[in-house]
Amino acid sequence: MKAPDFSAALSTSLMIFAFDGDSVLYLIGRKKSEPYSGASILPSTYIKVNESCEDVASSMLSDIFKTEHFYVEQLNAFPRKYRHPEGRIVNIAHFVLVNWEEISETELPEGYRWVHREEHNEMAFDHNEIVAFAYERLKRRVRHRPMGFYLLPKEFTLKEIRLLYEEVLQRPLDKRNFQKKFTRSELLLPIDKKVIAAPGNKKPSQLYSFDEQQYATMSIKGYDFKF
Repeated sequence: MKAPDFSAALSTSLMIFAFDGDSVLYLIGRKKSEPYSGASILPSTYIKVNESCEDVASSMLSDIFKTEHFYVEQLNAFPRKYRHPEGRIVNIAHFVLVNWEEISETELPEGYRWVHREEHNEMAFDHNEIVAFAYERLKRRVRHRPMGFYLLPKEFTLKEIRLLYEEVLQRPLDKRNFQKKFTRSELLLPIDKKVIAAPGNKKPSQLYSFDEQQYATMSIKGYDFKF
């Protein structure tokens, strides 16, 4: 039997999320060569025949942030036949959560910048489709796994958690109900420290860290926060 003629290639793109305390951001770059030179794209590269998708994603993160120790999971395959004008290139996209406290002062490579969800970015290839898919994945993940903590600083207030969830879910949440659900989850560990959360506030806010052991258990079992 004649071997099939392989005429397809693989690439990967990274949908990198961060939370700066007010907004959920994602990272985009600028295409340096044709096709679509100068267009906005997600951080992307080709996958060589002797490379794994995971290793390439880690290498890209290391190139951008000088570290690769972030939460990464495979997002989806984007295989539409005509998604790339130069041939059949299947994109195995990845979903990444980074801590703003760790990377906010990192000097990004030329052409990269953080953008808000509300900012309209018409991107090359099918990268707008990848962005939309990733936001839906993030919304599902924070409802069923305690993944939001990857986006928070090591010490945080209940208000910061609520603002993050409101940003991800794109709707306001009842303050009292939200705090009750989170404190009952046993994910939070109060620390011996308080902070004035905003200028003009008279009452300091309690700071928390998260219980890593409980976090690991809930990440496996899952849960459902119905806000």
